[in-house]
Amino acid sequence: MRARSTIFTLFLEYIYPEREARVKDLIAMMEVLGFSEAAVRAALSRSAKRGWVQPKREGRTALYTLSERVYWQVRQVRRRLYGPRAPWDGSLLLVLPEGPKERGRRERFRREMALLGYGSLQPGLYLGAGVDLRATRELLGFYRLRARSFQARPLEAPEEILAIFPLKEAEAHYRGLFPVAIPEDPLEAFRTLTRLVHEMRKALFLDPLLPQGLCPPGFLGVEAHQSFLQAREDLYQRALPFLKDLGLPLSALSPKAG
Repeated sequence: MRARSTIFTLFLEYIYPEREARVKDLIAMMEVLGFSEAAVRAALSRSAKRGWVQPKREGRTALYTLSERVYWQVRQVRRRLYGPRAPWDGSLLLVLPEGPKERGRRERFRREMALLGYGSLQPGLYLGAGVDLRATRELLGFYRLRARSFQARPLEAPEEILAIFPLKEAEAHYRGLFPVAIPEDPLEAFRTLTRLVHEMRKALFLDPLLPQGLCPPGFLGVEAHQSFLQAREDLYQRALPFLKDLGLPLSALSPKAG
């Protein structure tokens, strides 16, 4: 776990739906996770230079606020992790964006499309099932890309469609996460919960969370997702004494808060 990525996980799991957090709270949580105060401040400073967060002061209290762009990412991750799977009408969505042309920007766009549940049929051609069209349009807007999209019924066997998604990698990732031991100690429960959410967030780049009707038989992802939600609820209850001491908006921590 790297400092900047871990801070994103803290905003995702403990700060939301608020967009801003006190620096002292971020430092307190990060220190429990093994990061020094200096490392936290350096990560926040680098994030601010990239435009991911903005520093703010309220009297003598120092805070950081997520940018609109990063807050959108937080909402998408929470929707994908904690929301119900979309019903599937048997159709697929094909998206053909005009760009990006620059290599680094193109790779970032590909990863964000994967985060929304898309696989890549070939460079510049994305396919999704049960994906959120509004989120897709918002992402295209962020990149200022024009795109053509088509809704179609698959003619190939399901295996041909599933081959574009790294489902074997997703299963290997899940096998390394479960089962989860639920510690009694609040600090250890907090560490376990944070690391679990962090790893499940990474799993979204591998597992498109396909609708039930398209998931391959026996795919571990469905069971892993259910195990994650149960473990999250159990860990949250054990970590609650530590979290209450921080004075965070506990509504964000409810296992039912999507």
